[in-house]
Amino acid sequence: MSFSIGNLAIADDRQEMRDDVHYRARAYGPDARQLTFLIVNISPHGLMARCDTPFETGDRLRIVLPVAGPVSGEIRWSLGGRLGCQFDPAIDLATYYELIAVLVKGK
Repeated sequence: MSFSIGNLAIADDRQEMRDDVHYRARAYGPDARQLTFLIVNISPHGLMARCDTPFETGDRLRIVLPVAGPVSGEIRWSLGGRLGCQFDPAIDLATYYELIAVLVKGK
């Protein structure tokens, strides 16, 4: 899949599908301050969220998720109030399936 932003064409080579959700989570930035954080989509390996706080690639976040609890991750990209975060480690599949059931129910 590819899409464009202005004059930029971006190829989405991600092999893993994301589940669309709309979930307000507690999240904390590198300075440990709580963030306004809306998860838009998620997979066992990461998420895309909306957040008013600007971040740099490589910044670290901690996100509190139902079922999975606190997860940490690295900002992979940030653009216009949106960000992509890769979890480390990934959420195990059994926990992820329980998590997604809770997140989708809250949509």
